[in-house]
Amino acid sequence: METQNNKAKDKINTPHLTVLPDEKVSFGQSALLGLQHVMAMDVYVVPFLIAMLIGLQSGQATALIQSTFIAAGIATIVQTYFCMKLPIAQGPSYVPLGAIVGIYVASGGGELGWSSVLGASLIGAILVIILGFTGVFNKIVKTFIPPVVGGTIIFVVGLSLMPVGLSDNIYKGAGATINQNIYLALISAIVLIICVMLGSFFRKKGRVFRITSVIIALIAGSVAAKFMGVLDLSAVSQAKWFSMPQIPFADFSFTFNISAIITMVIIYIVLMAETTGTWFAVSNVIDKPLTDKQINRGVIGEGIGCFIASLLGSTPVTGYSTNAGVISITGIASRRVFVAAGAWFVLFGFSGKLAALISAIPSAVIGGVFVIVCGIIAISGLQVMKNERIGEKEMYVIAVPMILTLALTLLPDDFLYSLPTTVQYLFGSPVATAAIVAIVLNKLLPSIK
Repeated sequence: METQNNKAKDKINTPHLTVLPDEKVSFGQSALLGLQHVMAMDVYVVPFLIAMLIGLQSGQATALIQSTFIAAGIATIVQTYFCMKLPIAQGPSYVPLGAIVGIYVASGGGELGWSSVLGASLIGAILVIILGFTGVFNKIVKTFIPPVVGGTIIFVVGLSLMPVGLSDNIYKGAGATINQNIYLALISAIVLIICVMLGSFFRKKGRVFRITSVIIALIAGSVAAKFMGVLDLSAVSQAKWFSMPQIPFADFSFTFNISAIITMVIIYIVLMAETTGTWFAVSNVIDKPLTDKQINRGVIGEGIGCFIASLLGSTPVTGYSTNAGVISITGIASRRVFVAAGAWFVLFGFSGKLAALISAIPSAVIGGVFVIVCGIIAISGLQVMKNERIGEKEMYVIAVPMILTLALTLLPDDFLYSLPTTVQYLFGSPVATAAIVAIVLNKLLPSIK
């Protein structure tokens, strides 16, 4: 009886959610809604970029993409079901891209270069796990991240992703003209909004539209792309239904290079600063403050996920903030859905055909959904700060990271690559840099009453 009363209270406190994190969802619904999260995540992009940047052959690139899907799936299940126990999806991080290429080249490229990347990632992941077990990271969060800083970090997470969604996914989306991309993005975004509004207006009868809004929008955009002649499914027909992923020590090995390890440890610190923003975003969407235990377990889960990724021959994983936006749109926060998403990732990792199907969705279609999600994440950050007194000090704590986020997001690559390597790693992650600046400003600037 007491449990039912507690659930009722939770429902009152989170009116925008239709299913709470610990509520049960049927197997069929979990599978469908989990697939929705998978389709909203561009998990295949990071391994694709790495393969392109270091010049992997076709077979090696396919193997990396498979390993990345499987690592994302296992890491999602570990974090959601065993460690942090919050609805969080894990995927490959963009943060280490520069470091990975740098370590690969500095180690001589080829098998030796890649083994150095994996060895450094493995050691870095172990250090992250230690941070979680000792509670050091949690103490850092409690000391340095009050609501005004946490809200700012969430806001810049959404803000930093918007230009990426607009420019890379829509304006520069491959396989179509800019006019076609804009139309496709508008179609998927409008369908998404219509579905959410139908769900909100008709309540119970329209609930199905809201909870499946993302997948409906992506299907509608893909159908439109088919009519425009820009949906290419040739890779899907050529891909195999089943293929084995890479096997450690048989298909790849690990080399432990001190300078590579130090570089990757710096990257992991930046990565943890970024993933903290995702945790705050999810916590705000489900209206449940993060506990000390959850933060510690979250760090452990992050470390285990990165360790598994390294063992599978893939790159570090992190929590994806876009899923917080999807939760807010659909109202579904069940952890079962995220476990199902993890299972889908693993399945895609063993099936080249299914992975190719996800990859075939035009980038502009994903972009139309993506930018809406980014906007919702940014608004979540503002909601965290709504009850805080915004004085002169707080204005700078919020404004400077916001400006810095846009400045680094729009920073020309030529200038970025001319900077010292360590600075490149830091500036390559606008969210992490903005988070550090917000923390420093909040500590250094005097409070004016």
